[in-house]
Amino acid sequence: MPTWQVILLGLLEGLTEFIPVSSTGHILLAGHFLGFCSPGKTFEVLIQLGAILAILSVYSAKLLRMVVDLPSDPRTQRFVFAILIAFLPAAFVGALGHSFIKNVLFESPMLICITLILGGIVLLVVDRLPLQPKYVEVMDYPPSLAFKIGLCQCVAMVPGVSRSGATIVGALLLGTDKRSAAEFSFFLAMPTMGGAFAYDLYKNWAVIDVSNATSIAIGFVMAFISAVIVVRYLLDYVSRHGYEFFGWWRIVVGGLGLGALLILGDASPCGA
Repeated sequence: MPTWQVILLGLLEGLTEFIPVSSTGHILLAGHFLGFCSPGKTFEVLIQLGAILAILSVYSAKLLRMVVDLPSDPRTQRFVFAILIAFLPAAFVGALGHSFIKNVLFESPMLICITLILGGIVLLVVDRLPLQPKYVEVMDYPPSLAFKIGLCQCVAMVPGVSRSGATIVGALLLGTDKRSAAEFSFFLAMPTMGGAFAYDLYKNWAVIDVSNATSIAIGFVMAFISAVIVVRYLLDYVSRHGYEFFGWWRIVVGGLGLGALLILGDASPCGA
């Protein structure tokens, strides 16, 4: 694994993890065209730890306050319960379909391009709908709403759909405003990505050697740095501009990828 590829993919992971464009889809496509081969696709999943730590660092003060308030504050208790109940559907589906997701869906660059394009169209349409939000404060999302958003997150098991994209679109259609939808996606990412990291590490521990571990460590650092930047500025951006830019981003990337696959073919460079 050339170091420059590891750095590029790490930066790409951090830049795209919390915006609705599918970080997994981007790094799988980039890896495909670069000829980047990761045993068991562990690199692509495990470098997400950098993005997880990035959001933990940015939200450290708020998280600490929640820990302090949790034993006595009903509002904080309700919010933590909402996050946990939203996490459960993806945890169940991810564990049940882990092998199919990693061995079939992750190996389908054509599928990724198509879902990027379709997801971009959905994002453009939803962003322009005259929706009237009922929920504008993320701490006040009821558990029933959180669970429905969690069900939407399950669609993101298909690479190219986007975990943040599925949760944000679902939240908007269910009555939230754009800013709080993105913020809820941030919080939901913590258990979801943490669980995916731990489960994938457990399943693929045997294929990680010193070389792989070094690449994962470098990718992790790059993902952390770029994700911190995105998390710090994304909420203000979507509050002012919405999600239209990300919809077009998805369509352009998916279209370029689809054209390249039709010209070059979609055979895996890793011989899978």
